[in-house]
Amino acid sequence: MSFGPPPSMPQPPPTAETREGAPGRKARKARKALTGLLAVVVAAALGTGGWLLWGGGNGKSASQDVKRATEAQGPLDVRETVENQPASTVGEMAFRFSVDDMNPGERVEMPGMWATDRILAKGINKTLVGMRIGTDVAPGEEEWRLGLDGPICGYTRHVTGDNRTAVLFRANDREEDAFCNQVAFVDLDDGRLVWEDRFSYSAAGPGTGFATGNGSQDRPSVTLAPGTVAVTWGGGTIGYDMAKGTSRWTTRATDPCQDIGAAGGRALVIRQMCWSTDKSVQDTSWQDVGYKVRKVDPDTGRTLWTYTAAEGIRDLNVPSTEPPVLAVAGGDTEITDLLSLDDKGRNRATISLRNGAYVADCSYTDYLVIDDCPTIAVGAGQVFIRSKDQLEKQVSNWIIGFDLETGNTTKKFDSGPESLLQPVRMSGDRLLALRLSNDHISPNALVALDPDTDKEIPYFYFGLPAEAQTMTLMNENDIVVQNGRIFFGVRSANGPSGEQKKQWLYLVLGIGSSAAEKP
Repeated sequence: MSFGPPPSMPQPPPTAETREGAPGRKARKARKALTGLLAVVVAAALGTGGWLLWGGGNGKSASQDVKRATEAQGPLDVRETVENQPASTVGEMAFRFSVDDMNPGERVEMPGMWATDRILAKGINKTLVGMRIGTDVAPGEEEWRLGLDGPICGYTRHVTGDNRTAVLFRANDREEDAFCNQVAFVDLDDGRLVWEDRFSYSAAGPGTGFATGNGSQDRPSVTLAPGTVAVTWGGGTIGYDMAKGTSRWTTRATDPCQDIGAAGGRALVIRQMCWSTDKSVQDTSWQDVGYKVRKVDPDTGRTLWTYTAAEGIRDLNVPSTEPPVLAVAGGDTEITDLLSLDDKGRNRATISLRNGAYVADCSYTDYLVIDDCPTIAVGAGQVFIRSKDQLEKQVSNWIIGFDLETGNTTKKFDSGPESLLQPVRMSGDRLLALRLSNDHISPNALVALDPDTDKEIPYFYFGLPAEAQTMTLMNENDIVVQNGRIFFGVRSANGPSGEQKKQWLYLVLGIGSSAAEKP
């Protein structure tokens, strides 16, 4: 892979009518010309009201809120950071990674993206790479590379207080049906493999028996909870000591239920699929499947409570473990309701998405990550989701809050005309959201929505290169806000199609305030 082009003129994000792949460049630009070309781009952008810059700006010390959050989180905690309003609302490019030499028909899987104060880490097939933020990185210029025996087949979005995370990988990359049965705990700052282990695997379908030969395997999952790395493998769950990599506890699923997915963060919740059909029957449907969730003590593996979902639920995800919130698809393949549970696992409130009037998304990929719900944010006693895009006269939408105790609506934040708001994550009691411009004039923005004051607080404004327009689509990309920056990363990359010989592809793009600290 070769590094891609300098950014083109900032462009607005794709609208409902124009969300198609950006065109590739026809000629390669020399890397030594990057600085001069960027100067031209910046001058042109400022002359037309653009907001995309690169570099510059004076450092700004971290606020007391950020320092307290960092000091309160040790190596066995799952990271929760508070982002603070920067001194400058002018956005600048903070990181870029792109390629131009993929072959026609080639596909590269890129599961998982994590950020620290100085490193952007990405999974690429069977390798984890760490790249220094604030640089224009070409392949081969990474800070670190960690090769695994086989392709990455599972990951968690969670990171510890000392910047470590876990991934699953296959036994090797030589066999198409190699089992996904190995876990690695990795330091994101230096790429060090802290520990790894091999775990069990079970056959797909009803029953918790072991897979044999080249039979299909139940999808395993991995997540982080305080002090514990939890792996579900179908036939049970293993809780690893986060520091040592030794097994703290194991639980065996009991027929007719299987452990299919774990959600982490402040607490640990295990999702179970339960089969009503005979395990010898291989031709099953969603009508034969029910769901349970168990809250588990991450120290001992002891079940604290169990919630059984109603019949007819076709899927279940866990956007939040503490407080517990479930996203369920009731009689449909899309999420239809959010369920708020109390500290005993009892249903407190049911929040209906009103036949599509509101939108709640969880990731549906080949990787089993049941707590990756990019447009559902839980905090301050509320759950925040967005409305369906309004396209009749002017493009617009709003973000709405629902009280977790009663299910009643609380706060509403309107996008205004010719823009869209998308929840990203909670930052303390504020909601971080992405404001996407649709009028070809106004910039995009990272904003904080404050439920206490009903105010929208701009963090920084920015434009995006034309080649990166589709990276704002949350269902198809990873969007991470960390240490004052927002990163857009693709989950897979495809080579040119048809007669096209060469195509420039952005893989990761980072934006930050011009007043942010430089790593």
